[in-house]
Amino acid sequence: MKKVSFAEFGGPDVLQLTDAEEPHAGPGRIRIAVRAAGVNPVDWRIREGQVLGAHPIELPSGVGLDASGVVDEVGEGVEGVKVGDRVFGEGSSTYAEFAVLSAWARMPEDLTFEEAAGYPSVVETALRVLREVGVQSGQTLLVSGASGGVGSAVLQIARDRGIGVIGTAGAANQDYLRSLGAVATTYDEGWAERVRELGPVDAALDLAGSGVIRELVELTGDAQKVISIADLGAPEFGVRFSGVAGSVPEALAEAVDLISRGKLHIPVEKSYTLAEAAVAHIDSQAGHTRGRRVLIV
Repeated sequence: MKKVSFAEFGGPDVLQLTDAEEPHAGPGRIRIAVRAAGVNPVDWRIREGQVLGAHPIELPSGVGLDASGVVDEVGEGVEGVKVGDRVFGEGSSTYAEFAVLSAWARMPEDLTFEEAAGYPSVVETALRVLREVGVQSGQTLLVSGASGGVGSAVLQIARDRGIGVIGTAGAANQDYLRSLGAVATTYDEGWAERVRELGPVDAALDLAGSGVIRELVELTGDAQKVISIADLGAPEFGVRFSGVAGSVPEALAEAVDLISRGKLHIPVEKSYTLAEAAVAHIDSQAGHTRGRRVLIV
């Protein structure tokens, strides 16, 4: 089978599309014929060798956590799913023609494989940081870097819970944020003052790692009311860095519920082939994403 992997840490050029042995589903796992794989910032952070704690790897390594596809192998002890089912979920080395998943759910009827691949890690992360930051219905949440996959999910889930949201993003994504129910502003010079003029902020999330931790703490008045998923230096300001996943099966179940109720939709901004994985990483690292980027297999 074809698989994207890397033998050394480095830039996008270390990614290679190679021939590899097919993986097989062990106990408690399923294997899918991959139709699409999600491209997440954690993918290129791991490729660079960033110390994230939650994702220790050995070289050479495959790439990718999220995927959608068709079940073609069911491991021992697995119930409730059969060969031929359309599923999406999280596993390892998903930039490949076949991948083993450790958590999965049946795809909602209206989702394409391309769309479904963009949800698993994104929704788990969104639910986790909303829980960790402790924001409640009736309060206001500031989301820095709100137009990407996690931001798109956070805004919609927060609004479904009765939480007001202010989102920062580039000028081109202001209307997109408003379409998700956020009060939008750009993140260029003077952004913190513009947010302050919009009213008090009860909690804040740093999703882009663009060096805004100090301002987020000032806006909330409490470092414990700020969570970052992108700035490894956040603890220097007393801010928690959230990098360890919670329950992915629970997150997938909630994603299915939200999608089925019409409360969550994350658009796919751009699709790539497996051979274009390096280009996908370059684009992901450049930021300014509206929704998700995925690989089509």
